[in-house]
Amino acid sequence: MERLPPFFLKSYGWPRVDDRRVLSGIIFVNRNGLRWRDAPREYGSHKTFYNRWKRWSAMGIFIRMMDGLADGQEEPRTIMIDASYLKAHRTASSLRLKKGIQGRLIGRTKGGMNTKLHVITDQNGRPLSFFMTAGQTSDYTGAAALPDSLPIAQWMLADRGYDADWFRDALKGKGIKPCIPSQKCRGKPVRYDRRKYKHRSRIEIMFGRIKDWRWVATHYDRCPNVFFSAICLAATVISWL
Repeated sequence: MERLPPFFLKSYGWPRVDDRRVLSGIIFVNRNGLRWRDAPREYGSHKTFYNRWKRWSAMGIFIRMMDGLADGQEEPRTIMIDASYLKAHRTASSLRLKKGIQGRLIGRTKGGMNTKLHVITDQNGRPLSFFMTAGQTSDYTGAAALPDSLPIAQWMLADRGYDADWFRDALKGKGIKPCIPSQKCRGKPVRYDRRKYKHRSRIEIMFGRIKDWRWVATHYDRCPNVFFSAICLAATVISWL
């Protein structure tokens, strides 16, 4: 908790409930996928940390928390990129959207209604940045939003879903060497470092650990900002605390 106070709002006027106890209750509910009212009484009133969860999510505190802790680390020598599906629960994909309300970033795929999570990690599989799209968005399309925001690194590891000449050229323009296997349809395969590519398994392990958080795995939330906060909270606790 000594590393987290800079990311919380300062308290004015009437003293608020202890941030540590409230955050512990939020983590417990997210980790186990419980209803807020089912949280143990030791964390206090469930209404308190539910309201705090909604308020902090709207303010982007959990996103700033992960970004701030990740920025405090050394620049990675190798970065990795990948995407994974997060299957939406019935309660998240039901009901029609009202006019003027932001979309839920949920799309129909062969596996049902899904959201796709795109992640950039360091060489140890610790997430540096996230962004979400609807489930039917391809890895190729998601990568188009990334070149301008990539951290400084020497190598980029990615699977063959990111094999595109423009993406390789964008990486080389930033001084990053791509380690990406060729797609089977490419006429002349591009050589890559197979030994270095084996380390890409760490990003797959990271996805598995985030999906161990029941709130993320079941995707209850209709609001994409709240669901994105749950992902950032899980990544912060797993990788940066």
